[in-house]
Amino acid sequence: MKMSNTEGKFNLVVKTFKGLEDVLLSELEELGATDIKKGNRMVEFIGDKTMMYKANFHLRTALRVLKSIAEFEVTNENELYKSIQTVDWSEYFDLRNTFAVDSVVNSKEFSHSKYVALKVKDAIVDQFREKYEKRPYVDTEDPDVRISIHISNTSCTVSLDSSGESLHKRGYRTKTNKAPLNEVLAAGMILMSGWDKKSSFIDPMCGSGTLLIEAAMIANNIPPGIYRQKFGFETWKDFDNELLEQIYEEESEENNSDVKIIGADISEIAIRMAKENISNASLKRKIELHIKPIENFDPIKVKGENGILITNPPYDERIKKNEINNFYKVLGDIFKNRFKGFETWLISNNFDAIKNIGLKPSKKQTLFNGALECKFLNYSIYEGSKKDKYKDLA
Repeated sequence: MKMSNTEGKFNLVVKTFKGLEDVLLSELEELGATDIKKGNRMVEFIGDKTMMYKANFHLRTALRVLKSIAEFEVTNENELYKSIQTVDWSEYFDLRNTFAVDSVVNSKEFSHSKYVALKVKDAIVDQFREKYEKRPYVDTEDPDVRISIHISNTSCTVSLDSSGESLHKRGYRTKTNKAPLNEVLAAGMILMSGWDKKSSFIDPMCGSGTLLIEAAMIANNIPPGIYRQKFGFETWKDFDNELLEQIYEEESEENNSDVKIIGADISEIAIRMAKENISNASLKRKIELHIKPIENFDPIKVKGENGILITNPPYDERIKKNEINNFYKVLGDIFKNRFKGFETWLISNNFDAIKNIGLKPSKKQTLFNGALECKFLNYSIYEGSKKDKYKDLA
């Protein structure tokens, strides 16, 4: 067995959505992380307790931050049980704490992840029984300590989940419309777009306001962790409250940006939800909202010219196919006629409807909103034709 902790430093694995790995890697570099390696839906690095706290507090595209505590080779359930028992679990929690086990399995030797989690739970409980003649209790909803097991072929990594509840749950969003955009995905889209945080940011189909809020947080350098009630590591035995307080105080210097962030939606209910979420995030002075359909939205009238548009067009399965296709055609016309000089981005899981937009994307990326595969597309809307734009360079 290999223990993953040397001289106060340890291996940390940061989980994200597929397609956001490069953005997350850049965020970690900016945070000062070292020995960074990119993987599938995750990025790992070597860090200490301070970096682990900072990663949870600052990373916009992180879902979870896992602290590796042990690695070993296992080929069957008995080996797994014995290996888990070689870890001294009383070092991490005691009888008064609750715990839960999550597992991800990609192996011929282990076919059921739930069975793996159950076997690990039994090994931990049995170790406490042998030592203290009592056992700690499992709480799958809100445990004091969440243990993560990852088995790839015969390689098993045991980690502690330092985040607790998924980091996409910032804490500001209490109201949502149907199929809302995940906060981590929204932040990833904005960072991926290359927005300069100076030009206007517009979402003309803003729904409950997630893209607007994440844009305002980015522009004003507000860490996503500022809204959280708690992190998983706060219930650990070695929790350092003074260190966390220091990160809150020293690391959350806001920019107080005056960049224009403008949202609109045809639905009065959606705008009401957006207002409530924006208020929860204390961003009322940073975001402007309008109740109007995109057909009536004119960026010039709201003084949002020459900026960036990022949006998640509404999709309802009850809308007929030809209506959806026509809606995307209208979208393309609106982008061409109203948003000249804009970098225009949209995300959609309706691949057939996208073909009706009538514009050739400059960039495209596959992203996932939860389990839903989407395309994130960029259309550069030039003044005049693209040919005219480059005529003077010839």
